Amino acid sequence: MEAFGNVRRGAVVKIDNELFAVMKTEFRNPGNWRAILHLTLKSLRSGAITDRRVRPQDKVEVAFVDTREAQYLYSDGMHHHFMFTDNFEQEAFPEELLGDDVLYLTADSRVQVKMHEGRPIVVELPTSVRHRITETEPGLKGATAQAQYKPAVTETGLKIKVPAFIDVGEIVEIDTRSGEYLGRAAHHG
Repeated sequence: MEAFGNVRRGAVVKIDNELFAVMKTEFRNPGNWRAILHLTLKSLRSGAITDRRVRPQDKVEVAFVDTREAQYLYSDGMHHHFMFTDNFEQEAFPEELLGDDVLYLTADSRVQVKMHEGRPIVVELPTSVRHRITETEPGLKGATAQAQYKPAVTETGLKIKVPAFIDVGEIVEIDTRSGEYLGRAAHHG
């Protein structure tokens, strides 16, 4: 058993006989009241997101989680196929494990896979990814960074907003937590 106050983002906890991934933790100390901890939890069974307020000293069972690096290979509509980089074994993860996050992945993307009892439970994306723009209105010459944003589609079908000066074929960096454009990616030869 562990105090909730010591539980960090990415941990897996067991509450009422169900496993939850801790998505976010936030301490709050309202005035002269005792501190409370606000947790955002994702059910590993249903995928449902719930919020919970607990006292930092309350105890919770923390499940053992193994983290392994994997490389994204491809998706076939029902499963996402990855290869673990430590032993080159391939595994197919159910589509619901990633949901729309799969749109951030290109061939060879590296992710951290949290495993519990040999099952993948959480796939952590890198904080940013680089994608080629495949659809957008023509770029405006002389547009500045302060210009209007316009819709664009990347090579994976991800829909984002980019500044007016971005053209089809350019590679941009995208924040995987917010889906926001971060900037042009440095060119790689």
